[in-house]
Amino acid sequence: MKSIRNSGKKTITLDEISKVYKLREYHSLVGFIMDKIKSELIEPVKSSGTNGKTPALYNKYRIKDLKVDNTEYENELMFNIHPSLKIDYYLKNIIQYKEDRKYILQLSNYISKHKELLHDSVSINERSFEIWNREKFLYKEGGLRILKNVGFSLHDLNIYETTEPLSYYSHHKDIPQNILILENKDTFYSMRRYLINTGRTILGLPIGSLVYGKGKGIFKSFKDFTFCVEPYLSDQSNQILYLGDLDYEGILIYEQLSAVFMDRIPIRPFSEAYVYMLEKAKSVILPEMKEGQNKNIGSLFLNSFNDNVRVEILEILRNNKYIPQEILSIRDF
Repeated sequence: MKSIRNSGKKTITLDEISKVYKLREYHSLVGFIMDKIKSELIEPVKSSGTNGKTPALYNKYRIKDLKVDNTEYENELMFNIHPSLKIDYYLKNIIQYKEDRKYILQLSNYISKHKELLHDSVSINERSFEIWNREKFLYKEGGLRILKNVGFSLHDLNIYETTEPLSYYSHHKDIPQNILILENKDTFYSMRRYLINTGRTILGLPIGSLVYGKGKGIFKSFKDFTFCVEPYLSDQSNQILYLGDLDYEGILIYEQLSAVFMDRIPIRPFSEAYVYMLEKAKSVILPEMKEGQNKNIGSLFLNSFNDNVRVEILEILRNNKYIPQEILSIRDF
C-alpha cells in the first residue's frame, strides 16, 4: 500500500476501495476518492450510478494506477512469521492477512518466545488469554478460523476441553460403596433428601453417593470422573449404577455411557428400581413417549433383567409409552 503502480485501465467498486484501504469512515473514503480523481488516477464510471449518500460517490471507478504494493506484507509473512505457521493461504489472500495480521503476529510471537508454555496442557480459555489477551478469542472471536488458515490445531496448542462440574452428594465416604447416577434432577434431590433424613439404603440397596447426570450431559461431566472427584468415589472397588427414564432415550443414555466407560468404570442399571417402577406403573395410565426418539437400543440394558421383566419393558416401548423415573417419590425409597 506504500506505492501505486500503473496497471492499465480497469474498474474497481467503491466497496473494494474502502476495503483495500480500510476506509471505514465515510468522510475518509470521500477524501480518498476526491484526491485520486484530482490526481487523475481514477475516473468515475457514471453508468454505475451513485451511492445515494451526501456527498455522493459513484459505485464504480475506472482506474489507471491503483495497484497496491503488498511487498511489505509478503516479506513479513515469509520472513517474520514463525515457521511452524503455514503462510500459503495468506500469501494468496493479502487483504485477509491485513485484517488478521494483529492476531497472527500475536500467535507467532507467542510460539517464538513462549513455546515452552505449550508443554503444559491448559484450558482453551486460559490458552486464548495467554496468546491474545482475550479469553474468548479462540472459540467465539475468530481464533479457530485463523488457526485453520495457518495450519495450526487445538492439539498443537495443547489444550483440554473443560467439562461441566459433576454434581454429586455423598452420604458417607466408606469404601467400597454403591454410587447411583440419576438422569433427572427431581429424583436426585428426592433421594438426597431421603438419605439425609432416613438412612443408607434405597429400595433395599445400600447407596453411598448420588450423581446427577443431567440427561445426556452425563457424557461430558462423567468423562473426568476418575480425577475430578475425591479418591473414595473413584476407588475401583465401588459399584456404579444408573437410573433413568424407562424409554428409548433413557436406555440409550445408559448403554452409551456404559459402552464408553466399560473398560475403566463398569456401570450397571439399578435393576431393583426399574422393577419397582414397572410394578408401580401397572396402576397408572402411562404417558406417550416423546416423538423422534432413537429406537436403536442394544441388548446391554435388557440383558440385565430376567425374561419376564424384559417382556414387560418391551411391551411398554412397543406401545409407545414410557415410565418417567419421577414415578418414584420419597415415599417409595
